[in-house]
Amino acid sequence: MIPKKIWANSGDSHFMEPPDLFDERLPKALADRMPKSQKFDGYEVVTVDGQEFRRDMPSPNADSKAIIDVVVERAPGANDPVLRLKDLDEEGIWAEVTYPSLGIWASSIKSADLMKAGVRCLNDWAHEHIMKASPRLVATASVSLLDIDDAVAEVERCADLGFRAVFVPTAPPAGQKPFNYIDHWDPLWTALEANNMVLSFHIGTEPVEADQQVGVKFRGPGGAVLNYTQTTFGGQIATMQMVASGALDRHPGLRVLVSEGGAAWGPFLGDRMNEGYRQHGIYVRPQLSKPPMEFIYEQVYASFQHDVTAIAAMQHMGWQNVMWGSDYPHLEGTYGHTQKTLHELFEDVPEAVRKRITVGAFNDLFPEVGAPPADEY
Repeated sequence: MIPKKIWANSGDSHFMEPPDLFDERLPKALADRMPKSQKFDGYEVVTVDGQEFRRDMPSPNADSKAIIDVVVERAPGANDPVLRLKDLDEEGIWAEVTYPSLGIWASSIKSADLMKAGVRCLNDWAHEHIMKASPRLVATASVSLLDIDDAVAEVERCADLGFRAVFVPTAPPAGQKPFNYIDHWDPLWTALEANNMVLSFHIGTEPVEADQQVGVKFRGPGGAVLNYTQTTFGGQIATMQMVASGALDRHPGLRVLVSEGGAAWGPFLGDRMNEGYRQHGIYVRPQLSKPPMEFIYEQVYASFQHDVTAIAAMQHMGWQNVMWGSDYPHLEGTYGHTQKTLHELFEDVPEAVRKRITVGAFNDLFPEVGAPPADEY
């Protein structure tokens, strides 16, 4: 018997912007300063607003090369929405949240005027290229965090265009206040809540400084695994800031999605924050209307690709806001083996648990995408 096809929604994917996107849509003086990538033999150079970042690209071994070949050579929907839908149908993915790729580097822009023009350009392209292709493709809008008024204005504009989620890096640009400074950021949270838009953090999107080597915090034995794991913590820190500052308390209608960072951290983080809130209560400001864990369980969602512990977080620890994600078309994603991954994850898992993780949590945030086809043999 052919294995049953499990249909799922994805809380994480990416579109590859065309290399001439900014050249086509912005004045040359601005386009020349927007993020650009050049690949060379063994490394990549990204330029952003007069800054240059180098990222080494080591030669893959035989095992990893097989994965790279699948993703790079057989992911035609990386920048083509028509081919993307064919890929999704083959993989058994009904709807997906989509983030930018090159646009993620915009968080390292220093100029407020450049950032304002750049995110508007990215959002117009996403609206025309992604959203109009299919309601199954849930594009995230980008906003400038260099000027709170610019951010609010772009939220309002993108809401009118039909965007349902706003991508925000897990840390604000250098020189800006951290997200727990609620009086500074509250106008943005207010605008998102008022427009019923999901605040979408994607891990690994912290701004990069010119003296940093991209993606490298640890060196030596185990460095690759250490650096990869390190990227997950930004989403957890952003969540803690939203909870502890009272942002989620003040905005009970605001929903937060942390994409690609796993999901077993939710119960742990809630326990740890509850302990700090309770045991160190004499130091706690502001006072919250309920324990921190309840805000995480009620307003924060998280997507994972392969983590078996994520299922336990939902099934046995009570965090209902766990959703699966493919991370299409990245190397750490499931493209080419999505059905194999889903079957391995949900073998012997109760149907209600599987459906909550593969479909239900996603549809809490984006009910307009509708239901996927029934699982089929």
